Amino acid sequence: MTQTNVSRRVTATILSMSQLTVMAGAAIAPALGIIKAHFSEVPAMLIQFIVSIPALLIIITNIFFFPLSRVLRTRTIATTGLLLYVVAGAGCFFIDNIYLLLAMRALLGVSVGLIMPLSTGLLAYYFPPEQQARLMGLSAAMNQMGGVVATLLAGLLATIKWNYAFGVYLLGLTALVMVWLWLPNEQLGNTNKGAFPFQPRQLLKFHPSVIGMLLLMTIFFIFPTNFAIVASHQHGFHTEVITLIMVGLDVAAFFIGLGFGHLMNHFRQSVKYFAPLLFLLGYASYLVPTVTMAVIGSAFIGIANGVGVPYLNTIASIKGGKDSATTVMPLLSAALYLGQFVSPLIVLPLAKVLFGTADNVAPYKVGIALCLIFLLQVYATRNFQSLPPAVKKER
Repeated sequence: MTQTNVSRRVTATILSMSQLTVMAGAAIAPALGIIKAHFSEVPAMLIQFIVSIPALLIIITNIFFFPLSRVLRTRTIATTGLLLYVVAGAGCFFIDNIYLLLAMRALLGVSVGLIMPLSTGLLAYYFPPEQQARLMGLSAAMNQMGGVVATLLAGLLATIKWNYAFGVYLLGLTALVMVWLWLPNEQLGNTNKGAFPFQPRQLLKFHPSVIGMLLLMTIFFIFPTNFAIVASHQHGFHTEVITLIMVGLDVAAFFIGLGFGHLMNHFRQSVKYFAPLLFLLGYASYLVPTVTMAVIGSAFIGIANGVGVPYLNTIASIKGGKDSATTVMPLLSAALYLGQFVSPLIVLPLAKVLFGTADNVAPYKVGIALCLIFLLQVYATRNFQSLPPAVKKER
């Protein structure tokens, strides 16, 4: 199938996979307070690993995605990933042991590691560079819409019983059916004669986007891993309120994704700074202990994520070209989930050392410092005058 005759069904199928990837961790975040109460004797770090442990296995799976794509075709990879996604995700409903629960969450990570590079890389494979900003924005919007639906359902289901929250992963069945019906069975690995994507040469080539994604996700996941616990202590929010705020964050990111192509056109010189600055405003808002500022801060976090992810995917996919699915997209996927995984490992210890255990908003203060590092990284590595000509055609 050529780039010019890609059907709407194929595009919808690719975007349906984009809806699922955010659910690996963030969808369960509103239920963390209830899960923590159920596993009251378990260290807090293990509870937060319920959100972040899938990321480690996503990274490992991404490392092997290129050789896997040389052996298996796209429909086979997608079907395997989606079947495992449903089984490992919804299977947590039947488990009442924290270590077995984390093992199932790890298997969920393997499934997303198979799905994630396809959900963005196939857009670069089928569509020309001048369409990348619009399509990556749509992909990010669908990702956030999946977050809206999953977060809302998980939060509501958790009010029945903690394990009901994992029923949200049954949503993967829709994408599985679409893949069976409409996804072409391409052999992506054979089109790429270049270097293995995790070699130093490839990392050096794409390092601005890879490091940017790592920083962006490390900063973003301060929110889902801490908000439910901090908001319940600081503001007395119930699970339903926490869920609604998190859903609002995803809604904000969804609408930003829909309009991302226009943002790239109209704010070409400054859009690179939007994500770090909005994250900075978001976490600074949490330092004011009012309900209004908590809501405003969450909106800023959602908008920052809605801008940052499609921006990095767009720039990287244009630079990677048609081979993006087997070169830069596994790198970006690994960076995205590495940031998700290391976020609690970095932020919580730093927060305790720098601000003590009694400071509820200490993780947000660490987030502010990371935002400043992100801003410096963007300034040092991003120059619009050096971007590929394909981006400039989008005027």
